[in-house]
Amino acid sequence: MTRYFEYGDTEVDYLKSHDKRLAGAIDAVGHIYRPMEEGTLFSGIVHHIVGQQVSSAAQATVWARLRDKLGEVTPQAVCAAPEDELQSCGTTFKKVEYIKGVANRIMRGEFDLDAVEHMPDEEAIQALSSLPGIGRWTAEMLLLFNLGRPDILSYGDLAIQRGMRMVYHHRKITRPLFERYRRRYSPYGSVASLYLWEISHMDVPDYDRDYAPKKKKTPRK
Repeated sequence: MTRYFEYGDTEVDYLKSHDKRLAGAIDAVGHIYRPMEEGTLFSGIVHHIVGQQVSSAAQATVWARLRDKLGEVTPQAVCAAPEDELQSCGTTFKKVEYIKGVANRIMRGEFDLDAVEHMPDEEAIQALSSLPGIGRWTAEMLLLFNLGRPDILSYGDLAIQRGMRMVYHHRKITRPLFERYRRRYSPYGSVASLYLWEISHMDVPDYDRDYAPKKKKTPRK
């Protein structure tokens, strides 16, 4: 059964009362049913690594092959599998190195995934970002869609920035401007993220224009 990111009237009412522009977007879009990642935090890490710089369809294919080969995607199973077998699932050698590196650190007791689940957001992001193949954006997405953290808003997410430009009619989302909105949404930044993502690719009246400056065309020589 598909598990969705859970939110309700408490989060929606808070955001709407603190931000009139976002309130309009929330009313226009309605409730969002955003699927959560299946499985454990470790399997989520592997899923994100194999999905880097490939299409969603390619990620799904590689992921299905990995699960077929390993059964349950665990650190033990990854460590036991030869590198060429993992690569034969359709991923790159570099990504196999990352996946093996994460699994080995966990198996050697050098990294405690269970502890991450109980860390404050920023501490958890820093910890996850120390793993091979995991950057800040990936760590933030793991917190949101694997752990269900309620206050995740990613400055490094281009769709979030696009959604903000469309909601607030800004030409550019600077870091100070982003932080202003982040504080406004807190402690329900994750729900705000869902709506900003949705607005970024939906055709909603009054929220359907990206105010970013047009890129100048380079004249042909």
